[in-house]
Amino acid sequence: MTAKPSIRVAAAPISWGVCEVPGWGRVLDAPTVLGEMAELGVTATELGPPGYLPREPAELKTLLGGHGLRLIGGFLAVVLHENPEAALAEAEDSAALFAACGAEVLVLAAATGLEGYDERPALSEAEWSTLISTAGKIRDLAAAHGLKTVLHPHVGTHAETQAEVERFLADSDLPLCLDTGHLLIGGTDPVELARKFPERVGHLHLKDVRGELAEAVRAGKLPYAEAVGRGLYVPLGEGDVDIEAMVRFVHEAGYDGWYVLEQDTALDERSPVDLPKRDVATSLAHLGEIVSRLG
Repeated sequence: MTAKPSIRVAAAPISWGVCEVPGWGRVLDAPTVLGEMAELGVTATELGPPGYLPREPAELKTLLGGHGLRLIGGFLAVVLHENPEAALAEAEDSAALFAACGAEVLVLAAATGLEGYDERPALSEAEWSTLISTAGKIRDLAAAHGLKTVLHPHVGTHAETQAEVERFLADSDLPLCLDTGHLLIGGTDPVELARKFPERVGHLHLKDVRGELAEAVRAGKLPYAEAVGRGLYVPLGEGDVDIEAMVRFVHEAGYDGWYVLEQDTALDERSPVDLPKRDVATSLAHLGEIVSRLG
């Protein structure tokens, strides 16, 4: 009898509306978020934005352990194209914390230096070169802590469009965090990117998006944060990303990393208190059905 395939599934606080962007929305407290992860059967999570969870390793491990959770790593949006020393200091702080908690991956994004993700100043050739160099230095720094670094193409950063993503892949040897939602919004088919560069898939963020809102963001007709508030992200299987094709392809290509359910959510005072938990439950069920069909 052939054993059923299994994958490593994790969650992230952003699915509960916890975001570093000022004015993003209502932020649920950590015991609520971690407790709901546990109730859904999730056993691993990314860290979430700076300051949301404790930065002292023993305190963080105790908090997560009380909910049956382990830390797998976290997202670090840092300015890479100027002041490399400041970027390295910020990365060192996160890498040391992740390593002390037994995490595996540092998810790096090329921040613009502006608040939020609605504007993107153009980079000069020299700034792009600094970005590539700084990313490599952070990769080496994190490796000294036993961590893998992946570059996260992300709306409102300096690696957003298909041309930028492919330029990064050509100029750097860092693997990517393939975020199915952010890639699609930026104009890249995530499945085709994975097919073209299977050896560069280092981490997965699974999310689904509504295509018409993604197109509005891409065309500059709708600010990113406003689109999120309008329901840009939906549970897996309810949007326009071919999640099954992505999961099937990376699985068959030998990917053995984490599949992080990460549906960017913005809550307001009218949002049902159980909305995030219901949406993540829907995504978990859809992912389970996909995995059950894998050969």
